[in-house]
Amino acid sequence: MPAIPDVESVKAVLRQVIDPEVGVNIVDLGLIYGIDITPEQVSIRMTMTSPACPMGDMIMSDIDAALDAALPPEIGVVVNLVWEPPWTPEMMNKDARGHFGW
Repeated sequence: MPAIPDVESVKAVLRQVIDPEVGVNIVDLGLIYGIDITPEQVSIRMTMTSPACPMGDMIMSDIDAALDAALPPEIGVVVNLVWEPPWTPEMMNKDARGHFGW
């Protein structure tokens, strides 16, 4: 990954993070709402499939671990969990929908 990553390289790392309840990565599920990058920080705006998601803490830890391993140590990571707009299955990409046979 370059010293200052771009959005696509961050998404590639985030595709390693799987929602264990459904077996699909968080990018293809449509849980990532936005990625902002500065030379000092990667900020991610994301949601969960529901506010009661029992795997939320695990997913957040997996995000931190994946990005910490991929980014230079001087770049911080901030993950902001948001609930607006609420996630719906329509936010999944075609590969994720295909996983479910939709």
